[in-house]
Amino acid sequence: MLEILPQHDRHNGARGGPSERARTRLGELSVRRTGVLLLLLAASGLQPAAGEPQALPTFKTSVDVVPISAVVRDRHGRLVTRLTVSDFEVFDKGERRRILDFQVDQTSPLTIALLVDVSGSMRVGPKLGFARQVLEQLVANLEKGRDEVGLFTFDKALHEPQSFTLDPVGIDSVLDATQPFGTTSLYDAIAATARRLESRPSPRRAIVVFTDGVDTSSELTPSEVSALASSIDVPVYIVVTVPPIDHARFLEREAAAALQPAADLRELALWTGGDLVWATKGEDASVRAQHILTELRHQYLIAIESATQAEWRPLDIRVRDRHMSVKARSGYFSKDRALIQ
Repeated sequence: MLEILPQHDRHNGARGGPSERARTRLGELSVRRTGVLLLLLAASGLQPAAGEPQALPTFKTSVDVVPISAVVRDRHGRLVTRLTVSDFEVFDKGERRRILDFQVDQTSPLTIALLVDVSGSMRVGPKLGFARQVLEQLVANLEKGRDEVGLFTFDKALHEPQSFTLDPVGIDSVLDATQPFGTTSLYDAIAATARRLESRPSPRRAIVVFTDGVDTSSELTPSEVSALASSIDVPVYIVVTVPPIDHARFLEREAAAALQPAADLRELALWTGGDLVWATKGEDASVRAQHILTELRHQYLIAIESATQAEWRPLDIRVRDRHMSVKARSGYFSKDRALIQ
């Protein structure tokens, strides 16, 4: 059962991660045991970092490791895919950490949870239609038989009309009979979906959310949700599907919110290593879908040893070229404690 947390406290920490209150109240989520990670790394062809000792075969299963998926872009926004382990630095609560394993991963299968807002606000205008067009493009560009996809919808509650499958043909038709209705628990739905992904075996997992960006009934805050998703290394990509006039209004609200100590959708996405994109017309569908899939297929997989202190540990992943930017999870919990019973 998901622990529901009060919504009234929306204080955040620094730009790089969720607030202390959010981190504390969410609890300490599990990091992967080395034995499990080694299976994932072996499946994806991950090899020890160049120039580092061949330490993986000698690890004990009592050692916790933290997997980090990172995407790097240059100053022009282009993906950078030819970096080596020596180009990266990982700081764990301000302390530089040794990289245990590293690879440019362009071959591992994806596991994607498609999360569609079917609340009453999506009934207005072409919002749900835009969402379906982007969803169709995403599904069409998955590798059948390798990439895994599941379809979730939400209003006040989370629903699972299509469980995870390697054969997504016709998955978009599930939305044909959907009649948007009810209130919107956007943040709660993202959190619950992230927990569904936690047990999936792929090292490359993500949530893609289709919404108009309106939340009316969540108990969790964006800051709390970003802490949950980041702690299990699940990037959240948010596709805001609204007509152009609503896009302008949303940007105005976002600018006003930036003056307040509150996390918003964009920060939620970025803190998890994901992104927020807009689909304001049908022609956006292919571009937005390609943006998301290209990032997911051009990740750097990094592993560090977990700290032993039972606490939230902020992560800062950098590249030596300061003209490049890195997107990755904002932190992890360094001790096991179940959030959902």
